[in-house]
Formats: sequence, structure tokens, C-alpha cells
Amino acid sequence: MQGMLGDDDDRVFKALADPTRRHLLDRLFERDGRTLTDLEGDLEMTRFGVMKHLRVLEDAGLVVTRRSGREKLHFLNPVPIRLIHDRWIDKYTERQVSALADLKTRLEGSA
Repeated sequence: MQGMLGDDDDRVFKALADPTRRHLLDRLFERDGRTLTDLEGDLEMTRFGVMKHLRVLEDAGLVVTRRSGREKLHFLNPVPIRLIHDRWIDKYTERQVSALADLKTRLEGSA
């Protein structure tokens, strides 16, 4: 474990930090079950480079694969992103929303 982050959080944050990997996730969000050939189509990098990015996404649990005959299909797994959202975003926004609601109530009460 690095610092206060768990290994899973570290892998997800690392995977999401790269614009190429975010692009791949966006492509899978648009249409799941894509082949490597399909995913590399609009990227200006080698097939091996795309495979390396997909491996990082798989290691983080953001992409899962399934064989279909001779093809390997890639699917988006949104669960790790949701867990990051719940752990790192929701808790910080909840306090702000509550504070704004309290302020609104106090302002309306003094009017």
C-alpha cells in the first residue's frame, strides 16, 4: 500500500491519468465488445502500444476481455470508476451540498 491509497485505487488512478487510456474507455463506453483492431483504428500508435494501454486498463479492472472464436473482445467495467467516485468524490461534495442547504435555510429564515 502506498500512503493512504489502496493498491486498487492506485491502479485505477494511474490508468485514468493517461489520455490514451481515457480515450479507449470512451470508445468502449460508446460500444462495448470491441476488438483490438477496432480500438487501435483511430489511434496513432503501434498495435503493441495500444495493447500495453489495454493491459494497464485490465490490471485496474476497468476493462475485461472475453474470447469469441479467434477474437478477443474488450468490455468496459465501470465498477472501479464508481468505487472511486463514491470514495473520493461523493464524500467531498456531500459536505458542500449540506453546507449550501444549511446556508439557504438560514438565509430564508432571516428574510
